Amino acid sequence: MRPDGVGLPAGEGSVAKGEKLYTERCAVCHGDFGEGRDRWPVLAGGMDTLKADRPVKTVGSYWPYLSTVYDYVRRAMPFGDARSLGDDDVYALTAYVLFLNNLVGDDFVLSKKNFTTVRLPNEANFIQDDRAAEPEYTHKGEPCMTSCKPAPAKVIMRARVLDVTPDSKQGKERPAGSVE
Repeated sequence: MRPDGVGLPAGEGSVAKGEKLYTERCAVCHGDFGEGRDRWPVLAGGMDTLKADRPVKTVGSYWPYLSTVYDYVRRAMPFGDARSLGDDDVYALTAYVLFLNNLVGDDFVLSKKNFTTVRLPNEANFIQDDRAAEPEYTHKGEPCMTSCKPAPAKVIMRARVLDVTPDSKQGKERPAGSVE
């Protein structure tokens, strides 16, 4: 999904339908009002906190584009049952998350037709990723292939049994099989 609407499927969903779906499928993790539960992400609020020591990054305070919200819900939610929602359900849930952030009214219906008219508050603070044009990232010719370690590499331990946690006290012996 692109911010200009390219890639959006046909469909629509109301805040009212989104509220019902949210209560059934999302509130268990994200809270009844998008406040988050336990360590699950907060979806609503956080306005004017981005410059604070502990900013609250929500759809309404941080995310740049509605297409990012729609695409994330479509591909990854609900947790443990990803891709189980139909296009109209995703439109409805996205509309409801907008409502939770006071960005639309309770009678709002999100659709492919009006999708690009919705702007998130933090959009202007994101810039195009132009790293490829910066001198540090441009291709500088052939990679260095001198002074390399001799091949082939020798595997001495598998990650599942390798203790990679640093020792808490200096001078303590490392576990057998660890790598220097």
